[in-house]
This record gives sequence, structure tokens and C-alpha cells, in this order.
Amino acid sequence: MRARLAIVAAGLKVEVRELVLRAKPAHMLEISPKGTVPVLWLPDGTVIDESLDVMRWAVGQNFPAEWLVPNAEQQQQCDEWIALLDGEFKRNLDRYKYPHRYHVKTDTDAYTCDPLEHRAVCEEILAQWNAVLVQNGPWLFGANPSFADFAILPFVRQFRIADEAWFDAVPGYDALKLWLHSFLASPLLEKAMVKYTPWQPGDTPLTFPG
Repeated sequence: MRARLAIVAAGLKVEVRELVLRAKPAHMLEISPKGTVPVLWLPDGTVIDESLDVMRWAVGQNFPAEWLVPNAEQQQQCDEWIALLDGEFKRNLDRYKYPHRYHVKTDTDAYTCDPLEHRAVCEEILAQWNAVLVQNGPWLFGANPSFADFAILPFVRQFRIADEAWFDAVPGYDALKLWLHSFLASPLLEKAMVKYTPWQPGDTPLTFPG
């Protein structure tokens, strides 16, 4: 999602191939053997297969006019937040959303993943961003959205989806919830979330955004 957000925000257009990951096309695995999405394949043969790197490529082509242009201090803070997101937050988010994937049982040992323990770790990180939003709001750096907002918000959305009723009822995150709901209602997200029919070899090329 965040790769798509950056492409839309930068005003770019790319050919899109919607995939079903349980039936990965041979060409995808040829250019990106790790088999995850997104994969951006550039005309010169360059392959970018990390969402954060696709974001950086997109804004490097055309920086969104409405996004904050960070100064050195803000850029350092952005990098620190994204490192926290892509490391500790995502690790615990995965275990909160899909605890069954992390249960381990052998002949000599067993481990049961407790999703609430991992939710609590995510909450500590969300509390940090909520405090920033209380001070700066409505975006992380103030009046304008930034690269950091759109790199982070898709994963805050995933955190909420894991238990929407609990998230919406939990107290103390008013600024964070306003930040998230502004994102959920944004035209940018609507454009990024468009659905496509899964691609098959020989299909007429489709453009994103359409």
C-alpha cells in the first residue's frame, strides 16, 4: 500500500500487474526471487522489491507538492521512526495479527505466541507517535503530511484491522485515531486501493493509477 501511495502522490503512472501470491508468475520470480510484493521493474532492468525503496524512488522522480520537504533534523527523525516501524513494530504486529504462524512445537520444546504481549509492544510505539501528534498535529511534522506519515500509516491501519472494536474503544489515543481516520478517508488512499483482476500472461497492459 505505501508503495502505491507514493506513486499516486508523486503523480506517476506505472504498468500494474495484480498477482495472487499463491500462484506467482515465473517472470516475477525470475526478476525477484524472494517472491514478495511489491516489485517495481524499471525500463533499464533495475528491480526494486522493497516497498520503502519504491516510495523513495517515486518521490525521487517527483516530490509531492503537498508533502513537507524535511530539513536535516526532520529527515533524521523520519529515518528513526521508519527504522522503528520496519523493525520492532512490524515484527510484533505480525505476531499480534497471526500468532498461529509463530507457535513452535518440537519433541523437546514448545512455544505459544501470545498476541496480547505483542500488541502491548506495538502500543508502546503507537503511544510515542500519539505524543508527537498531540504536540505537532495533525501530521507528524505539523500542518503538512510527510514521507514519514505515509510510510507509517498503512501499518497503523493494519494494527487497527486486527481488532477494530478494541482499537476504537481503547482510551488515550485521540490524536493517533484522528491521524489514522484522516488517512482512511483521504482521496490518496482511495486511489491507491483500487482493485485489479489478477494478471495473466498476454493480458492487455493496465496502468496504475488508472
